[in-house]
Amino acid sequence: MVSPQIFNIIVLSWIGIAFVIFIFLFKITAPYGRHSSKNWGPTINNRLGWLIMEFPALALFGYLVISGGGLRDNVIVVAFGLWMIHYVNRTLIFPLRLRTKQKKMPLAIVVFAFFFNLVNGFINGYWFGTLSPGYPADWFYDPRFIIGIVLFATGWFINQYHDNLLIKLRKKSEKGYQIPHGGLFKYISTPNFFGEIIEWGGFALLTWCLPSLSFFIWTFVNLVPRAIDHHRWYKKQFKDYPAKRKAIFPFLF
Repeated sequence: MVSPQIFNIIVLSWIGIAFVIFIFLFKITAPYGRHSSKNWGPTINNRLGWLIMEFPALALFGYLVISGGGLRDNVIVVAFGLWMIHYVNRTLIFPLRLRTKQKKMPLAIVVFAFFFNLVNGFINGYWFGTLSPGYPADWFYDPRFIIGIVLFATGWFINQYHDNLLIKLRKKSEKGYQIPHGGLFKYISTPNFFGEIIEWGGFALLTWCLPSLSFFIWTFVNLVPRAIDHHRWYKKQFKDYPAKRKAIFPFLF
């Protein structure tokens, strides 16, 4: 068993690594999706890669929470359900909906993402399953829980809605990428990323613990540089790309 003291050191170290990675990601573009590159070694099927790299966040988190007895707490039951809603979709459903015509992704990216989800699944699963002191009976009425659940639901909807727009755009397109329109695409290039940041920010608020905060920080660290890369790619690819669109945060950047 990992003691609470050692566990906190692990989580704080993990957050520290996130800040280092944040700087690094502004200097290099992750080579998958529209940024795919053969310079990163062997590649595997895009759908298979998604399933492999997301699987630890679904399976390990679920196992640790259930086996640790975390579901005896009603608030953790809610948090568990929200996590599983996201990762059942991300791991099992979303890859099957991709219309990428046997597109490949570097195996190195799959390995890095698998490791991240392994650590993140462990940190959050072990906390909610074993170390969490539990929540008071009136936590459901706490402003942090109420605002957090609203943010999670809002972020989830934004993420899903704009993922669907992108998938439909790919379905209609016979020439590769197009300029996406509709919803928050009026204001930003990556509303699906924006939604995911809001989603996990809400999760961190409603659970009010260090592990979920670490996940929110890592979500921000991963998605903001990638959103900026996407935005630059769109502007370079399409001469008529809307000039007023920002990268990820409406009216900001």
